[in-house]
Amino acid sequence: MAKIIGIDLGTSNTAAAVMEGGKVTIIPSAEGTSVGGKAFPSYVAFTKDGQMLVGEPARRQAVANPEGTVFAFKRKMGSDHKYKITGKEFTPQQLSAFLLQKVKRDAEAFLGEKVEKAVITVPAYFNDNQRQATKDAGTIAGLEVVRLVNEPTAAALAYGLDKQGKDQKIMVFDLGGGTLDVTIMELGKEGTFDVISTSGDTQLGGTDMDNALIDYITEEFRKDTGIDLKKDHTSMQRIKEAAEKAKIELSTVLETEINLPFISADSSGPKHLTMKLSRSKL
Repeated sequence: MAKIIGIDLGTSNTAAAVMEGGKVTIIPSAEGTSVGGKAFPSYVAFTKDGQMLVGEPARRQAVANPEGTVFAFKRKMGSDHKYKITGKEFTPQQLSAFLLQKVKRDAEAFLGEKVEKAVITVPAYFNDNQRQATKDAGTIAGLEVVRLVNEPTAAALAYGLDKQGKDQKIMVFDLGGGTLDVTIMELGKEGTFDVISTSGDTQLGGTDMDNALIDYITEEFRKDTGIDLKKDHTSMQRIKEAAEKAKIELSTVLETEINLPFISADSSGPKHLTMKLSRSKL
């Protein structure tokens, strides 16, 4: 029997998994994991020579090629929004399909067999249009979407809460890369799930924390040296990666150091960026 993969199609990052021998196995991307252990950053890019990049390769060059890079297109799913990239127009469904094609390709390489079916998670607050757009993206990518599962339901299932054999009311707090979703659910003894209420902020996530950190780092450097690094794409890419790494480290330590040698230069010579960051500052 052909395997069905599960896909978390996220605003900032996408993940995929498969059941093997009764256990869940995370499907890695061909490039391996990125900063923070993410497999498929939800990025699509077109280079100057027309080459399409998806996932980690697209994320890596995002600062150097902002006009040709799109991300967070999940926020526009089910709308009439069109993205104009290098003179062409793309719908959010098409961009999501490019991402799902990449997941499908890498899943087939990892499993050594064809993948034609998938279960995809969607936010509990997605309306019918947004759900249909997600299914359409799967179809364009060559996947039969056998089911859409609400993200909080998927989280509750992952924790085995459906196997406890009792009625319970739970809250799922999902702070993602691009959105914050809080859902109150009722679980029945028979393993049924009912979403009672869902709320949150569709414009708040880990990426916003990264951006706040980037602003703080560049502003501190400007105060010290008078140099505005925001005008230098290469430096900004290095700062972006360092900021995300520092944020992740501060989950386990109280203080970390950002050290970026030769970040810039002026008439007096090269400049280095060294800065201590504490959890309380973050």
